[in-house]
Amino acid sequence: MKNPLAIFVLMATTAGSPTPASGQRVGFDDAHMHLNDPAEWVQLMDKKGVGRSVAFRGRAMDHDGLLAAADQWPGRIVPFVSVSPEHREYREAWEEDDAAIAAIADSLLSGGGFFGIGEISVSHFPAPGFPEADFNPNGKAMHGIFEVARRHGVPVSVHSEVTRLREFEALLDAFPDVQVIWAHGGYTPLFLADRILKRHSNLTYELSARTWRNHPRSPDYTVLADGQRVWQGWLDLIESMPDRFLVGTDASLRSSASDREKIESVQHFLSQLSDSARSKVAYENLTRLLGH
Repeated sequence: MKNPLAIFVLMATTAGSPTPASGQRVGFDDAHMHLNDPAEWVQLMDKKGVGRSVAFRGRAMDHDGLLAAADQWPGRIVPFVSVSPEHREYREAWEEDDAAIAAIADSLLSGGGFFGIGEISVSHFPAPGFPEADFNPNGKAMHGIFEVARRHGVPVSVHSEVTRLREFEALLDAFPDVQVIWAHGGYTPLFLADRILKRHSNLTYELSARTWRNHPRSPDYTVLADGQRVWQGWLDLIESMPDRFLVGTDASLRSSASDREKIESVQHFLSQLSDSARSKVAYENLTRLLGH
């Protein structure tokens, strides 16, 4: 085994099967982070046992920067194309529901180096420094993007709030052959998570920000009963369909201390899963979706 990444992942996987009480050194692949300082992030990954990270554009990062980071840290940084409406250069196209936005995604994917599309914040509640987005998940722009994803055979990470659930499900129905990663699982309650996963086999429920002890938008957004223990209902659901979940940090390097806590929250969550479910949620499901 000469590949250093393979050695690292093997070490992280070995570390990823502790008794649930140990918790804090569980290795995993991060399915959701926003890259700003690649060197700082990779250093933190090394310290905390993160194998690789799906990287979206951060506040100080463009597509060229993502590709440069992936070239410098091959196999560790996995860049996705983002033509999301929070990026100013694309906002007008979203406001016009213009399918031409898909041509930009197509060009970037055709150039090589990207492994998916996202995070597409088609519907996103307002947050500090983040304007509200409330576009139609089943509109022309999203259909164009999904046509591109289908053609290139890549997954799409979508942030769509539960207020747009009807349109989001229509999109899933319209593109059953496109693999969709639902960022934060739409912050759905348990019963909706169960229902939508059973209805749509092309949907993977991604748990970034759901493992945090506290969420700035709502205390109901975590899957923790008391800041520590995962609700039994959520454990039962994940254990019943472990092929349908991913973990992520939603880190953005605004604060090193905060990002360490986000990583540790994922590790603490994973430590409460069975060994077989943990391996799938921590590594195997993302590998399958990315095709490598």
